[in-house]
Amino acid sequence: MMPAPLVSVIIPTYNRADVVGEAINSVLAQTCRDFELIVVDDGSEDGTAAILAHYQDRIRIIRQARRQGVSTSRNTGARQAGGEWLAFLDSDDLWLPRKLEVQLAFIGAHRGVDICQTEEVWLRRGVRVNPGRRHRKRGGSIFLPSLELCLVSPSAVMLRRQVFWQVGGFDETLPACEDYDLWLRLAWRVDVNLIPEPLVVKRGGRPDQLSRQWGLDRFRVQALLKLMGNTDLPEHYRTRVRDTLTAKATIYAQGCARRGKSAEADYYYRLAEWAREAAVNTPSTPFGLTGEEWEPCSSHAHRGRQSQRLEPGGG
Repeated sequence: MMPAPLVSVIIPTYNRADVVGEAINSVLAQTCRDFELIVVDDGSEDGTAAILAHYQDRIRIIRQARRQGVSTSRNTGARQAGGEWLAFLDSDDLWLPRKLEVQLAFIGAHRGVDICQTEEVWLRRGVRVNPGRRHRKRGGSIFLPSLELCLVSPSAVMLRRQVFWQVGGFDETLPACEDYDLWLRLAWRVDVNLIPEPLVVKRGGRPDQLSRQWGLDRFRVQALLKLMGNTDLPEHYRTRVRDTLTAKATIYAQGCARRGKSAEADYYYRLAEWAREAAVNTPSTPFGLTGEEWEPCSSHAHRGRQSQRLEPGGG
């Protein structure tokens, strides 16, 4: 029987036959060899299956019969993982050859590390760009700056599998901003260590990237509501979560109003008002529901379960 690998690498992919092979090759070219590579094909309808077949026994392939989303795909891979550590790679990104080697050396040299990430090289439509100041990564206790925007990249992370599941993995009800949600749930509990060497090539500008779409703040609002409903969250963190929730709900409401979505705008204005007036030491969320039960997304925008009682009502 083969011993378990130290690292399980998970690549979720959907209809990216043009680039997934490059992502796989960048993992197979790692100088560290103590890993397994799991590719989760999320119901692709292009030539992805044929590309994956070329790798035969060098990778593990999990095929989902229908598309279930990147959160489910990552969690599916993590459930099949045998490694102590998990490392994710988006199928349109690349690793440089020493990525795993450097992260494992860092973990070995620093006791008590549960999660670390590396710096990245950003490409937009093949041209290198520099991230803005607000996007620059930080190390250590990053919970508060992460409330504004996501400061952890899935393709750059390595974390303990046990810690990943202790916080519940990726939220499979979120079609977007699932990384923002997960890293917040982790970052108030543990430090996120940063290795300053750029060992990931992050490729942007593709038309199928969710980050290009308007309205993603509604999913960040959902993540913040879950935090508000967590009774273990320290009070000084809860204060900042409440303030951020107020701001993001207001911004989203204003965007809805500009687009003629009056009912949805009114809903988020009321949510912002609730957050503004909520007692810091009260973990309740609107209408007495927990964050896990409350779903702010209208039916045309969310594929998960719906709460009819809290449906914002079209627009």
